[in-house]
Amino acid sequence: MIFCLFFFYIFLYFSLSLYFSSMFLLYWNCSFLIELNLLTLNSVKVEVVLYLDWISLMFSSFVMFISSMIMVYSLEYMEGDSSMKRFIFLMLLFILSMLVVIMSSNLVFILLGWDGLGLVSYALVIYYQNLKSYNAGMLTALSNRIGDGAILLSIVLLMDLGSWNYHTTLDSMSLNRDTMILSLLIILASFTKSAQIPFSAWLPAAMAAPTPVSSLVHSSTLVTAGVYLLFRFADLMSEQVKLIFMTLSLLTMFMAGLAANLEYDLKKIIALSTLSQLGMMMVVFFLGNKDLAFFHLLMHALFKALLFMCAGIIIHMIGGLQDIRYMGGLSKIFPFTCTCFSISNMALCGLPFLSGFYSKDLIVEVFSMKIFSMFIYLIFFISIGLTVSYSIRLMISVFIGQYNMFHMSYANESSLNFMLKSLFALVLLVIMMGSLMSWISFSTPVLIVLPFYLKIMTLIIIVISAVFGNEISKLSVLNSLKLMSFYQGSMFVSSMWNIPVLSTSNLNSFSLSLGKFYTKNMDYGWTEFYGSKGLYFLVKTFTKNFQLFSKNHLKIFLLIMWGFFMFLVFLMFL
Repeated sequence: MIFCLFFFYIFLYFSLSLYFSSMFLLYWNCSFLIELNLLTLNSVKVEVVLYLDWISLMFSSFVMFISSMIMVYSLEYMEGDSSMKRFIFLMLLFILSMLVVIMSSNLVFILLGWDGLGLVSYALVIYYQNLKSYNAGMLTALSNRIGDGAILLSIVLLMDLGSWNYHTTLDSMSLNRDTMILSLLIILASFTKSAQIPFSAWLPAAMAAPTPVSSLVHSSTLVTAGVYLLFRFADLMSEQVKLIFMTLSLLTMFMAGLAANLEYDLKKIIALSTLSQLGMMMVVFFLGNKDLAFFHLLMHALFKALLFMCAGIIIHMIGGLQDIRYMGGLSKIFPFTCTCFSISNMALCGLPFLSGFYSKDLIVEVFSMKIFSMFIYLIFFISIGLTVSYSIRLMISVFIGQYNMFHMSYANESSLNFMLKSLFALVLLVIMMGSLMSWISFSTPVLIVLPFYLKIMTLIIIVISAVFGNEISKLSVLNSLKLMSFYQGSMFVSSMWNIPVLSTSNLNSFSLSLGKFYTKNMDYGWTEFYGSKGLYFLVKTFTKNFQLFSKNHLKIFLLIMWGFFMFLVFLMFL
């Protein structure tokens, strides 16, 4: 308890300090670059470089604030856990790794924080020790290792320029082949960390971790590190590269929205909504609006942390159940949690005038002003509608209607103290921070010129999607049995287009089959016959024959002498 409260106050203090420092830097339009030279290797300086501008300090303040709330939240959620101290230290390592990624300007130290995020996330995913957690943790770790390899190759490329500090090297780089390769490597690293197609399988699997971890990972740390890295290397990318990867991000957004509408696991639905919002951030970034993507990243961090913490209270109080089909009518038992959950869900949908509205409304209007094919517009607006659909479905399934399980009269949120206080602090920011940050980030108005049908397109899709979400929430087991012909399609959609299968078992099936063939036919077969086993039989046969010869040694000796004599005669007459 002392540990949690101590770090709560520490993080809260640093959060407020960093926030006001970022306001100072933004007002004066300045930044600081702090360098500490460690050594020089082949004319390349190895140095610790901290880049402090208003963006890095603002993001760090959000990370610190959410971490402080999660620390005090964990005080009751992890109560009674025998390894709680280990859990807190793992969380601290996780937060420290994220701060290294945010503030470092040296790609080597970014890799240090990047690797730290991957390693500690593996330790946190397998915190509850069972086979499912082990598989999920290994999938998370190995998927992130691809991004680590991409950053290593980026370090090799930057070594030619004499510095790993990207602020000094990017200014001197021109758009050539090396720049293209470096930008592709950075995009690959960010796609693995932010779980974009085809690396989306690990993000829902990481739900095996405790809920405080999920709240931190999916709001402001692990998954947002990829978006933040792209933000720093935005000037490297050509328009053709941006268009290709924008399409992939758009498909990720669409796929996650579809899967969330057919998922029944509470935490996985929220995880898929994170994946959908990450796709939206990537789409906005590749459109060329990196400031708007960063703004949505901050707003998303707030309401997604609140959403996970509300879900954690529900799971904690009803005995660890996560299937929404067992829930229903919980608004009567958890009124405050229900209110916070609904506010964060409405912020996710972009309801005026919550925090999500100020970023999502601007994103939709900026996207509508671009010139794309009708297919791109259709996928984008349907993805926006799917967000509303699964949010409405989730609220109806969890909070409205009758109990779908045993009577839960013992479940009462009034017994919670620290959990509800952390929710209250976050819900205030979800309500107020959107307008405040929009005034700060976009001090000059953004000119939006759209025809009338595009202006009302979002409203029409939201209304249709809300009705659609209401209809999906009515599906029960009996309804599902009547739609068995729809079963295969729903399984395909809810499994994210079979990406988990493709990126796990099918990805290495050929190499595993080849290994099995080699083991069976070579290692246990011909290699065994001509190798150790064959050598054993050869020595055994030779020894047996030698023993037979040694029993008749006089005859053998005379035979050898006769052979030697004949050999000498042959040499004499040669």
